Amino acid sequence: MRKRWSVGVVVAAMLAALPVGAAQAAPETVSGGSVRCTFTPTPEDPAAKPVRPPRSKAKARGTVTVTISTNHGKIVMELDRANAPCAVHNFLSLTRQRFYNKTQCWRLTNSTRLGVLQCGDIWAAEKGGPGYKFDDEVTGKETYPRGTVAMGNFGPNTNGSQFFIVHSFANIKPAYTVLGKVTRGMAVLDKIVAGGIIPGPGNPLDGLPKLPVHIQRVRYGH
Repeated sequence: MRKRWSVGVVVAAMLAALPVGAAQAAPETVSGGSVRCTFTPTPEDPAAKPVRPPRSKAKARGTVTVTISTNHGKIVMELDRANAPCAVHNFLSLTRQRFYNKTQCWRLTNSTRLGVLQCGDIWAAEKGGPGYKFDDEVTGKETYPRGTVAMGNFGPNTNGSQFFIVHSFANIKPAYTVLGKVTRGMAVLDKIVAGGIIPGPGNPLDGLPKLPVHIQRVRYGH
């Protein structure tokens, strides 16, 4: 069975287990403040929705604002192209193609070590990606404080559509690409967390949010 990314209490089994301090090779720099990204098809894990991989050239400067409209309110995020050009490029491509619209956030964790809301899965927790993968963009010095938005994955260099938002803190290895941060809407996360968790097998602090979280729309701007 292929291992999957999990944000449960058993964080020791985190699958993107890069050694602390290990750095990932930077994307190839091209002209005009851009980089070249590689998006590799995953025929063994086909796209959950019709979607095209992004173009290979990605901007590597500046930030972009994205708003996630949920049934609990709006979450506004600032994505950092300079820190993670390929990951931000991918997120924006999926946004343009409405991949995240009318989807559900399938996992909520709230332990003393890890507190995140996981989204981007189409069918269920960790099931249903875009049909391709791309490399991590990490330095080995990443931290994940409250409000961090980062890519989820199934192991090193298996990024796709999955992402998580830290509602408290995430004491995990620096193996997850940081997309940016929430600039407005943390109260929405707090409401979801206060609603509680439907426990997964053997873990009362990791499972479905008791208050179902539906992403109605993701768009550019506030």
